[in-house]
Amino acid sequence: MKTFPPSPRVEDAPPELFESGHLWIQELIDGASVRFRLRESGAIRFGDRRRTYDADEIPPAYRHAARRVRENLDRSALRTAVDGVEAIVFLGVATHRRDIDYDWERTPSFLGVDVWSAVDERFLPPDAVEGIFRRLGLAPVNAFEKEVRAVDFDPDAYEVPRSNWYDGPAKGVVLRNKTGSRAELVHPDFEATDDAPLVDAPAEELARRYATDSRFERIASELEREGRPATVDALRDGVFESIAREERGRPFRDDRGVDVRAFRSELASLAQRFAADRG
Repeated sequence: MKTFPPSPRVEDAPPELFESGHLWIQELIDGASVRFRLRESGAIRFGDRRRTYDADEIPPAYRHAARRVRENLDRSALRTAVDGVEAIVFLGVATHRRDIDYDWERTPSFLGVDVWSAVDERFLPPDAVEGIFRRLGLAPVNAFEKEVRAVDFDPDAYEVPRSNWYDGPAKGVVLRNKTGSRAELVHPDFEATDDAPLVDAPAEELARRYATDSRFERIASELEREGRPATVDALRDGVFESIAREERGRPFRDDRGVDVRAFRSELASLAQRFAADRG
């Protein structure tokens, strides 16, 4: 699959970015890069910046985004639009917790950023990308401003706006034009960030710490809104995805040493008790 294009800091931006043309100013999302491609079989192949994954290998923090893409992608619209679906790669952000605690209930799990066409051998311009994601049932990353004259933009005087996804400043903005040039301008509050803290407890204790009744209730309500029964398995899986997405400790990273099987087993017990109490 096509990899992500370089997006340097604004001080290292290619000179032509500010010399002519127009800029789209998009929110820089504090998440993780994810890409996918629809295969001829109808299955979706996912990857991050470095590797691609089989369906059963997708890391926990990406599963919420992968599930939403699978559920919402309009495959028939894509097949109608292109001759070969495998020639198109979609690139975006999985919105999971890093430094910013977004409003997770309204923040899309996946925000589309780029579309690569192997037929045209290029990344498509931002106006086309926005329209494509919307037509296919997926949310594109939000733009603060569109078609700003590049020669009028002063990076030194620009103030990063407030985020579209929580009550606070955006991590930064991505400046891009229709020829593919781009650069990032980061908000001063996020110039230097610490790694997420290490988790420091057994899997069962972590499950009880994170799987609160309010979290179970939120997932149960979400399932019911979608017309899906709030079974023990559905509650367990939904809460697991929620924890992996929203907790800053990111307890399921490979280097954390958390026993995922034990964690999920304890979640199943908690889900069973919640379902019984809820009636």
